[in-house]
Amino acid sequence: MDISVIIPLLNEEESLPELVSWIENVCVNRKLSFEIILVDDGSTDLSWTVIEKLSLENSFVRGIKFRKNYGKSAALHSGFCSANGNVVITMDADLQDSPDEIPGLYKMIIEENYDLVSGWKKKRFDPITKTLPSKFFNRTARGVTGIPLHDFNCGLKAYKKEVIKNIEVFGEMHRYIPILARQAGFVKIGEKVVQHQKRKYGVTKFGMSRILKGFLDLLTISFFSRYGKRPMHLFGTMGTLMFLIGFLAAGWLGGVRIYQTVNNITAGRVTASPYFYLALTAMIIGTQLFLAGFLGELISRTSPQRNQYQIEKEIN
Repeated sequence: MDISVIIPLLNEEESLPELVSWIENVCVNRKLSFEIILVDDGSTDLSWTVIEKLSLENSFVRGIKFRKNYGKSAALHSGFCSANGNVVITMDADLQDSPDEIPGLYKMIIEENYDLVSGWKKKRFDPITKTLPSKFFNRTARGVTGIPLHDFNCGLKAYKKEVIKNIEVFGEMHRYIPILARQAGFVKIGEKVVQHQKRKYGVTKFGMSRILKGFLDLLTISFFSRYGKRPMHLFGTMGTLMFLIGFLAAGWLGGVRIYQTVNNITAGRVTASPYFYLALTAMIIGTQLFLAGFLGELISRTSPQRNQYQIEKEIN
């Protein structure tokens, strides 16, 4: 099979028939074999009824229904596990992603040998309250990750089958699938300018809270990508530096006190100085950070994934 189109959705009953028909026309005209996987993420409208009807009418339509709303990452993960196509396309169900982009994305994966191609909605029809924070967020993500994408959160993406079968999308990490792919060894990541359309039905399911969640997820995935299997390198280094700063400061205070005593200089107790408590606090924090790194190493070494690696080819 050439293409699997995975569409996570929440309360999108009006748009589904039009979207499925549009995808069918595009793929049939290009003579591409395909399947459409609709993942209902706990919809409370008639979305699942529409999916059942579409599945009965079209053999290429498959459906997955969650008992409750788990989020876009969970929906994508379930779709990835079920996909059979050599190229996997993900897109949103609100008709803001154009199926006309599918052939171009497919060509970049097959002919240009990209592992992953991310859409870039260069011209958007969203209000400035959505586009401005998005630009700031994407600029930050580029700086932190080093991946030169303009739109990390674009739902329209294409993947080699090997990519989606070797990554695990969890939590709210759907924004950072390119980072997960790079961690798994898929480094040829491209970008394609795609058409963005105005929402035709319903209302957006994402609020301003996703900006804060996005930054927190960015910190999380950046930490795990760099120190996930070697936490002592971070916490041990920070702890050692903090302890040394506190120890040297305490030594300096002690040396000053000895000098004053030898030279009969009247001085108060060392514990009367606020610097003593700052030095003591630095040593305590340093010790705690070091222990945190040590415990992290113990957890990492007992993890069942500690020796799991992505093997591309093997000759026996």
